[in-house]
Amino acid sequence: MHSTPSSPQQQTQSAGPLFNWLAVITLIYLILVAVGAVSHGFKGFSGGAEGAAQIFAFANNPFVALLLGILATALVQSSSTVTSVIVGLVAGGLPMGMAIPMVMGANLGTTITNTIVSLGHIRDRGEFRRAFAAATVHDFFNLLAVFIFLPLELMFGLLQQSAEWLSGLLMGSADMSMKGMDFMKPIISPSLDLIDSLVAFLPGKGPAIATIAIGILLILGCVTALGKVLQRVMVGRAKELLHKALGRGPLTGIASGTLVTVMVQSSSTTTSLMIPLAGGGVFTTRQLYPFTLGANIGTTITALLAATAISGAGAQLALTIALVHVLFNVFAVALIYGVPFLRELPIKAAETLARVGSENKLLALGYVAGLFFALPALMMVAVK
Repeated sequence: MHSTPSSPQQQTQSAGPLFNWLAVITLIYLILVAVGAVSHGFKGFSGGAEGAAQIFAFANNPFVALLLGILATALVQSSSTVTSVIVGLVAGGLPMGMAIPMVMGANLGTTITNTIVSLGHIRDRGEFRRAFAAATVHDFFNLLAVFIFLPLELMFGLLQQSAEWLSGLLMGSADMSMKGMDFMKPIISPSLDLIDSLVAFLPGKGPAIATIAIGILLILGCVTALGKVLQRVMVGRAKELLHKALGRGPLTGIASGTLVTVMVQSSSTTTSLMIPLAGGGVFTTRQLYPFTLGANIGTTITALLAATAISGAGAQLALTIALVHVLFNVFAVALIYGVPFLRELPIKAAETLARVGSENKLLALGYVAGLFFALPALMMVAVK
């Protein structure tokens, strides 16, 4: 019995899905490199951890400390880096009253990355509206968390007292540094090294600026392409599996976001990878909302484990501020997502802004520049 040879059309059809999935993997990798390049460039431009520490020297009241946390994280592009710096500063004598608002600001500043990624959809109004809403729901949740918990902290010391009690129970833990568990760094480092070598000839801050530009251009190109490919592959069984992982319910979404962020040690990376799924219509803002909240909780692990590595007189203070970061996010998720009225506010605000921003692209760009850079800088000048 002779087997019938497959026709060129059948071979093309069977190769099609494989090619699409290879394209998805390649584009996701390039987006990871792009996000890493933007972060790497910003760190080089602003001085990285040392630059963040210098920025924090200007803190003279809790409100300025909050704004400095936003600005430092927007510049360094890593809340994990900024909160780890804060942990070190607290161990070195930074007052807890200044450190707690800084942590809240860092929590808010980290949301800029996925908002930048959403700009990759800016050429298609429908895609941009969906992507921008999914990105800015993170902003509005964190803003609401600050509006609720900063006054409570200033009046009653809720987070500090809870963290001090917990740190007393946990003192004596061994060093649990997660440097060896940073899965993303070895994967994207060769590509970042290549970008570094390409821009190394530029003088002064030129390499850092060029790296940021390359990262943003990669984001704009790859996010658009990924959105189109995802629309082709996210059908049938693939779509069903992804919805089971992320969209089954709020607890599953929160747990998934937390776990993925703990593994990659970057809420920016975790949430940024979800934006093309929203832009392509695979998930709604409401479905991705719990995953985003899980990413908020997962990103606290870096500073917490950095604190366990500090010994001596400042060890308990360092652990306390790291626990403040954990408790701030856990309490915020429990309260805001647990109360139906509060739960809806970030979604409604994000969808409204996305609708307006999709009709006026300059307003969307102004929102990003204003919230994360101009407003903190202007308010600090005004307060001083």
